[in-house]
Amino acid sequence: MTEQKQLKLGAFMRPVSLHTGAWRYPGAYPDANFNFQHIKSFAQELEKAKFDAFFMADHLAVLNMPIEALKRSQTVTSFEPFTLLSALAAVTDRIGLVATASTTFDLPYHIARRFASLDHISGGRAGWNIVTTSNPDAALNFGLEEHMEHGERYHRAREFYDVVTGLWDSFADDAFLRDPESGIFFDPDRMHVLGHKGEELSVRGPLNIARPPQGWPVIVQAGQSDAGRQLAAETAEAVFAAPRNLADGKSIFADIKGRMKAIGRNSDHLKILPAAFIVVGDTIEEAKAKRAKLDSLVHYDSAIASLSIALGHDASKFDPDGPLPEIPETNASKSGRERVIALAEAEKLTVRQLAQRLGGYAGLAFVGTPESIADEMEQWLDEEGSDGFNVVFPFLPQGLLDVTTRLVPELQRRGIFRRDYEGTTLREHLGLPRPENRFFQKTAAAAQ
Repeated sequence: MTEQKQLKLGAFMRPVSLHTGAWRYPGAYPDANFNFQHIKSFAQELEKAKFDAFFMADHLAVLNMPIEALKRSQTVTSFEPFTLLSALAAVTDRIGLVATASTTFDLPYHIARRFASLDHISGGRAGWNIVTTSNPDAALNFGLEEHMEHGERYHRAREFYDVVTGLWDSFADDAFLRDPESGIFFDPDRMHVLGHKGEELSVRGPLNIARPPQGWPVIVQAGQSDAGRQLAAETAEAVFAAPRNLADGKSIFADIKGRMKAIGRNSDHLKILPAAFIVVGDTIEEAKAKRAKLDSLVHYDSAIASLSIALGHDASKFDPDGPLPEIPETNASKSGRERVIALAEAEKLTVRQLAQRLGGYAGLAFVGTPESIADEMEQWLDEEGSDGFNVVFPFLPQGLLDVTTRLVPELQRRGIFRRDYEGTTLREHLGLPRPENRFFQKTAAAAQ
């Protein structure tokens, strides 16, 4: 008898809802995105429900949208992720803590230190969401006049990964003797100087922090372009994908895991977790009404700005009631642009209809009762569309509570989601192995 598959569930929490109208929904906390007491309560509720991870995305610039749209957006202010997650580590015990950090506008030594520190502080619960940063305005905040080209960003990211993981392996797990009798604090023979000199980066090392409890924090990716999928296959342990439907999800699942097998990686050592917008109601009709109410709170200025960002092109000059015109290539996210164009073509949407969809939330959505949503999630799991989901909440707190107190019990009743954590680290939650140190073999004493 084969063991029943288990869903993995992350919580997409920056912003606390990706829906533009979330902060305006009746009963929602308008300041939820920048109120620590609220966010602490969300994290504790998610941990009570046994979620795998709390995921904090990050932006390195105010979103590049017209001011008339920006003034309506909850994303204009948010905590710096390491500061927030370090604080949350002190008020939670088990839930994973995943942060976005850019390989384009940061340095490997900084990233390695921050994540190693978070992993130690949290007792092995850290995860690194590797991004290459597509927002061109971010470049202006880091002394650059022009954004790095798409291909160059991914080339740098691959080398960046090698450097950061090499720095995490600077010390053997048993390097720190801390022997008062001999006066020896650490064994120099169990320290490695990286000495990296590559095409993009030069880093001597070693890292001045002991090896993280997990060996390495869990490596998370979100890219869907061909370059992003290849990078994920080579480096990632979780992928926050964005399929439009189950067929699309199965294609992404098979592609990335097939690429892993082609390079000799175990495909079970990567979990694919699509973003899923979840709205729960007593009936399917009630759930749809909640979403319709939420969508009605999105102003058209925000809608057309969201379309412009997704396309990497100013959509405000398009005929609102005409079809989407041909969009030229840009240096913005290619996968995001392609998804929007495909959506417009598949559903024959006008520019106005497309903008309204994007202005709210245009991604994969499960809208229904706990039972109907559990049916869909179970189908995705059984048919290899995903290993679980990165949940996007429609509004907070009630939209989150609907998931944790109504949907999660239904998933547990079916035996496809845990009733308690399997261990204490994020790797144990996700069923991922602890990576061996590439520079040091375990000593006999350490192996015992």
